[in-house]
Amino acid sequence: MDSLKINAPEEGTNSHQAAPGPAVERESFSPMMPPFMTSAPGKVIVYGEHAVVYGKAAMAAAISLRSYLLVTTLSKSYRTITLRFPDIRLEHSWKIDDLPWSTFSQPSKKKHYYDLVDKLDPELVEAMQPHLSAISPMTSPEDRKVHQSAASAFLYLFLSLGSRSFSGCVYTLRSTIPIGAGLGSSASICVCLSSAILLQLRALSDPHPDQPQEERELQIERINRWAFVGEMCIHGNPSGVDNTVATGGKAVVFKRGAHGRPPTVTPLRSFPELPLLLVNTRQSRSTSAEVAKVANLKKAYPAVTEPILEAISKITESAHELITALGFDAKDNGSVQTLGDLMRINHGLLAALGVSHPKLERIRDIVDSVGVGWTKLTGAGGGGSAIVLLSSKASPPTLKSLEEQLANEGFEKYETTLGGDGVGVLWPAVLRSGSGDEAGQEINQEEFLHANEREGVEKLVGVGVGASKKRDGWKF
Repeated sequence: MDSLKINAPEEGTNSHQAAPGPAVERESFSPMMPPFMTSAPGKVIVYGEHAVVYGKAAMAAAISLRSYLLVTTLSKSYRTITLRFPDIRLEHSWKIDDLPWSTFSQPSKKKHYYDLVDKLDPELVEAMQPHLSAISPMTSPEDRKVHQSAASAFLYLFLSLGSRSFSGCVYTLRSTIPIGAGLGSSASICVCLSSAILLQLRALSDPHPDQPQEERELQIERINRWAFVGEMCIHGNPSGVDNTVATGGKAVVFKRGAHGRPPTVTPLRSFPELPLLLVNTRQSRSTSAEVAKVANLKKAYPAVTEPILEAISKITESAHELITALGFDAKDNGSVQTLGDLMRINHGLLAALGVSHPKLERIRDIVDSVGVGWTKLTGAGGGGSAIVLLSSKASPPTLKSLEEQLANEGFEKYETTLGGDGVGVLWPAVLRSGSGDEAGQEINQEEFLHANEREGVEKLVGVGVGASKKRDGWKF
């Protein structure tokens, strides 16, 4: 068999272009861990925005826009770990032996894969800083902040779970999730990193059809816990809902805990897969500003605002009751109609709170004019994204016309699926066609790195809209 050639960046490099390093040959019979992939979805808030801030329930669901992480082990002579995230123009390498192992391996600091970590250790965070400060020195302050946030999540997990004896690796990440649009892109990445490092530790078993439910849930929880640690590195005080959806898939009902108690997160394993359009307004927004807007309204007009928030909560409860009801059929037009009506009402209530935006209203007008489904903002509002639940009447010609109208007005549209799979593993990184092809197609690092946009990535990895069909080999 032909040998696999891996491009390993040189030690200590830091660049923003995916520059190839020295070629390292690994024969097919090498005992090293084979290249493998992990993947996790983004998410949208389906019902309950802003009401959730005041202790009401919200529902979030996975979407089929995903992140994909390819992990390539290097030969023993390469004592480096490298992040290659071309979609944000991040590439950086560290020498493994130079990392602050002495701090992370102290008996009082060392963590195990089964530990629950609910806060970051300030001393460990401080120990990482010299290794983060050298990242992307020539980029803009905004880009550098994004690069260092992503790298901090990786390093904290790598140093907490790994050891100095870890093999050199290249972690190459591609994502089809728009960044900064409230779609859980950072949580998706953290789930990919968490599951990859746990796999490298052999702390996870390979998912399979006969896997006991208890074992499956334990592994999901293990990935989710460490993904939450990565989210803390990026966001400080995350809710935990994004990483929970990205790990488990489908949907969750989420409710904040009162008086400092932890939130309640209820998985909805029966949540159906539904066709969805995601429309990015390309209008920047501030979550904190929109939350403050509602808080000021509530303070000024409590008798008016509180019933609106309660009505939003009732919408979430109604959707939850419908989806979990015995005999619920997602293919029934009446059920989809109810879910769509609840979305439409939810959007109207959010608009009444003042968190919509002219661009969001314009998207709703365009969708209503062609009659393909139900529209609402998702997330904090004030810009960001809208979601459109498609009806059975949404014909291909009508959707094509809608796409043209949205594009003409500067909006970005994504065809996706609501309520899909959570974390996935492709071990090894070989796709099989399912037609008796035993050898399969190995996902090459350079091909993956340079795959063209969403369609190219999905076609290569065999998952998503860009793939003709989901390829054998992936385990979700």
